[in-house]
Amino acid sequence: MTAAAAALRVERLSVEFRTRSGLVRALDNVSFSVRKGETIALVGESGSGKSVTAYAIMGILDLAGRVTNGQVMFGEIDLLAASPKQLAAVRGRQISMIFQNPRTALNPIRPVGRQIADVFIRHAKVPAREASGQAIEMLRAVGITDPARRASAYPFELSGGMCQRVMIAIALAAKPSLLIADEPTTGLDVTTQAVIMDLIADLAAELGMATIFITHDLALASQRATRIAVMHAGHVVEDAPIADLFAQPRHPYTAELIAATPDSAASLDELAAIPGSLPDLRRSDLPPCRYSERCPRKTEHCAQPLPQTAVGAEHIVACWNPLPVYAPLKRAIGAS
Repeated sequence: MTAAAAALRVERLSVEFRTRSGLVRALDNVSFSVRKGETIALVGESGSGKSVTAYAIMGILDLAGRVTNGQVMFGEIDLLAASPKQLAAVRGRQISMIFQNPRTALNPIRPVGRQIADVFIRHAKVPAREASGQAIEMLRAVGITDPARRASAYPFELSGGMCQRVMIAIALAAKPSLLIADEPTTGLDVTTQAVIMDLIADLAAELGMATIFITHDLALASQRATRIAVMHAGHVVEDAPIADLFAQPRHPYTAELIAATPDSAASLDELAAIPGSLPDLRRSDLPPCRYSERCPRKTEHCAQPLPQTAVGAEHIVACWNPLPVYAPLKRAIGAS
């Protein structure tokens, strides 16, 4: 992908956190990009670094966290090197984020309508009275009934699902060119989930908005994204178009992840747990491949720095011993 074609390019991003129990190496040389109008999904187990990646892009890491390497190019701006003033001009207007936990993201002492109106006032320079009306329309757009009354409510007066919709309304209010959606349908029923994802997709199509969709739900990712980047323990282990990833996963972890995902056509007996667990990221002796200690295809090469191998058109795998083409997906992936 050329630099001109990318709305965002993340290159060799590394992040660590200082904790009382040691240094946590949360991200290690994470690279991916997203085109204008494209939706890419970041998937992986809890603790794989998906949300940390989003926070690093937005420049909102916890005080204990710091970026130790990399670039995050948004157009001509390196967000990691940008000044606070530059970031303030970009965040909320050009780049927005839907947070995973809306109750902690929303201001508890301001009515939700005013919080949405703040976006219009700050980024679109809309007069306060007009902004209030636009905030009500945004609440209606995300499926909140009686939006004029709900606009006066405080977050504690709303259900978790309604707070999630308010969070989505805030993120979409300025019609950003890049949306980061961190588990945007948490707490919503299946029907509302579809409505919200359709809303995001419609706005993306209308504006040419790029979307980074963070989820652990592979099925949802396959329906809503055009490409998937699979994360494991702070690494992007595979990056491929949807069809290629599901037809021919090349990283052993991706194959295990697909095998562990419920399928309407499969029986429970066919589901398989991923063996082992994520490594302790506080270890000073973390191997170059953080999946190697739970991988049935481990070789002596796995002690060397990971390669980034192109195995197809726009299909990249970080593995010394990737799965061969036409390998079976269900278990038994250790055979050559």
